[in-house]
Amino acid sequence: MTLNLRLAAALCVALSLCALLAVPANFPALGGDARLTLAVFALATCAWIGTPIDDTYIALGAGLALTATGVISSDTLFGTLGDATVWLLICAFVLAAAVARTGLAGRAAAFLVGGARSVRQLVHLTTAALVVTAFAVPATSGRAALALPVFLALAKALADRKRLVVMLALLFPTVILLSAVATLIGAGAHLITVSVLWEATGDRIGFTQWLLLGLPLAVASSHLAAETVLLTTTRRADREGPVRITAEEIQRHSDSPVTGPWTQAEKRCALLLATVVTLWCSEPLHHVSPAVVALIGAVVASSPALGTVRLKDALKTVPWSLLLFMAATMAMGVALADSGAAKWLVSGLPAHVAPAVFLGVVVAVSTAAHLLLQSRSARSSVLVPLVVAAAVGAGVNPVAAALASTAAAGFCHTLPASAKPVTLFSDIPGTPTYTPRDLLRLSAVLAPLTAVLVLFFAAAVWPLLGVPVTR
Repeated sequence: MTLNLRLAAALCVALSLCALLAVPANFPALGGDARLTLAVFALATCAWIGTPIDDTYIALGAGLALTATGVISSDTLFGTLGDATVWLLICAFVLAAAVARTGLAGRAAAFLVGGARSVRQLVHLTTAALVVTAFAVPATSGRAALALPVFLALAKALADRKRLVVMLALLFPTVILLSAVATLIGAGAHLITVSVLWEATGDRIGFTQWLLLGLPLAVASSHLAAETVLLTTTRRADREGPVRITAEEIQRHSDSPVTGPWTQAEKRCALLLATVVTLWCSEPLHHVSPAVVALIGAVVASSPALGTVRLKDALKTVPWSLLLFMAATMAMGVALADSGAAKWLVSGLPAHVAPAVFLGVVVAVSTAAHLLLQSRSARSSVLVPLVVAAAVGAGVNPVAAALASTAAAGFCHTLPASAKPVTLFSDIPGTPTYTPRDLLRLSAVLAPLTAVLVLFFAAAVWPLLGVPVTR
């Protein structure tokens, strides 16, 4: 569908919904605030789907409209910027800038990938390394940028085996996207989910609980995806030959040494990162907020005596547009819940639905949502408030439903424009990479596999970890 057709279709849908909501005789159970909220929500969603306007601009416009009409207060709109999860993400980006400045990522890549002796070993060691980066670098686009030099080094070493290079080009964004669910800071969508749950149900998911629930799923889905990429992109003959990646080949694409003695800056940064992650994971013992821990780490990482990056340089790496988007969509979520709009939207659903069926529908819709909404955060902003409200009505644990929706929405591999990491690795000058046909072939296999895996975790694994399917 061309841009003009998408724009016209989105405009027609949005205006039609607003016209229906403007007639008082329609939907008599809806109050005035709920009607305004649904109209703004419909306009914002259609704009996200059908227009090239920046997602953040649309979200800010929606938040402003809800405030100007009195649906939410100005304190609610501006207060979302002071949410602890927003501060957690800001400080995590400062820490990531400190790690990137020292070159620790290159050393880790040389250590892990250099041990591969077969194609399958290379694939799974690379996958393991990419999963670990979820703890050091927030947001999938940042991890993709950090991993690109490592991929270029591997592509250079395997230049005479084109299929393997294409396979690795597909592997990197696939694992980066699926492994984001490992940590709370893995994607902005996770912070939106946590905020919606807190506002709608009073349930608070901390860093440690998310890690406990998300890391096993991230590891399982990443390695499952790695095997899928390997088998759908290469032939048996491609996988049989040995591989040998040397540190010297990785060094050519790294500005910092990847071998030899560690510098003092690298030692300090590694110790700081290990301390911060340990404190995040041990929150139930010391009860210090992850945002406070991250702020302490950011201050140390940018301090004149112990730091490795200047604060003003680190703050330049923070995606302020994403933070504003998150704040505005959090306010939209508050409006949906407080106005009764979300409850009304799901009131027409069948009253008696088996929990497994409910979760299956949630996972299927969330997996396919990237075909309409390319922004991962926008998908959670639209889906999670509705999923939480529907879960309460269906007798399903809203925490399990929201987590399943957010995890399933992490699949966005169908088109080159479906996610920034996919776009980044789809066009690398001078290096063979995948085509849209390769993505479609992978998605046809990986989409149902990841959906079933998320459903399995929601129904069988998470209940063992303290998140039952029903309340």
